[in-house]
Amino acid sequence: MQLIVATRNTHKTREIEQILGSDLAARDLTAHPEISEITESGTSFEENAKLKAITVSKKLRGLVIADDSGLEVEALGGAPGIHSARYAGANANDKEKIAKLLRQLAKVDAKSDQRRARFRCVLAVARDGQILAMVEGVVEGEIAEQPRGSHGFGYDPIFIPDGFEETFAELPEKLKNNISHRAKAIRKLRDKLLALCGEV
Repeated sequence: MQLIVATRNTHKTREIEQILGSDLAARDLTAHPEISEITESGTSFEENAKLKAITVSKKLRGLVIADDSGLEVEALGGAPGIHSARYAGANANDKEKIAKLLRQLAKVDAKSDQRRARFRCVLAVARDGQILAMVEGVVEGEIAEQPRGSHGFGYDPIFIPDGFEETFAELPEKLKNNISHRAKAIRKLRDKLLALCGEV
């Protein structure tokens, strides 16, 4: 059974597919240019995930899964949070977002013991404009002094998960996809998805 992932971020789609395993195939919105970019106008990860899932499920038949996720840094009052993707501007690349975050930490003079952070992921599942399930996954860690590693995407090169010395971008993809915030959320959702796909 195939799922529709409400994103055009191919990195995210691939990660979701790998975590779901062979029982569930996922496709994203890259093949649907008729669906315009969805403005994430919510004030929380939950609101944004719901908004994306509902919007896409009204336009495409089938089961839609939408993710809203981001990095929350304690020394920055929880920023970038829901603004993680647009933290350095709408068209900023990952390096620019990371550079801004590290500059902000330097501004507040965050010492090594003041760099606590967490990745948070909220997943919403919808069909025909109705929310069917919602789950959350969180992974705790800290922010590295400098970007390290070449795997992953987003803020992975500066996030060190608890229990490791490597950043997400230094860890093997399979390991990262076992401990990440998205993996935790998807594992909570997987059995529900299998049941829902059987109903389609």
